[in-house]
Amino acid sequence: MSPTFIEAVLAGDRANAEATAGLTLPPDWPDEHDSRFLRRRLDQMRGDPSSQQWLVRAMVLRARGRSMVGHIGFHGSPETVGRAEMGYTVMPNHRRQGYATEAALAQMDWATREHGVHRFFVSIAPDNTSSLAMAAKLGFRQVGDQIDEEDGLEYVFELARR
Repeated sequence: MSPTFIEAVLAGDRANAEATAGLTLPPDWPDEHDSRFLRRRLDQMRGDPSSQQWLVRAMVLRARGRSMVGHIGFHGSPETVGRAEMGYTVMPNHRRQGYATEAALAQMDWATREHGVHRFFVSIAPDNTSSLAMAAKLGFRQVGDQIDEEDGLEYVFELARR
């Protein structure tokens, strides 16, 4: 997601956002949580334009209409945040269809191929059974927990890939 796209989304200019990114936005998106998230990522991009490639990408169906079904990205470049920590969201009506798994694998493959990153992290709320199952399926192992100021308790998982 480019700064131009995010600015249009945050301004409520859906037509411009969709034209900029070549996709169809989900109805009623972004919600309050994702609006805060997008503002944070936009601030990061403005502060360090080279971070854009790491921060947030739309999950888009390949089918006609190119519907956005979620988003995925890293919290920043590994050099900036000290590790390759991934986050993702799948829109409710598209969950449990493998989109997060496909996107996570693609993100990790990109980071490994283009930047030599081999260690990945995710933090997941204890009650998010779908994400916990996906992390286990991909081979992530719990290495601790943390308190997120916005989301509360999260379990932290790591995956080392070759």
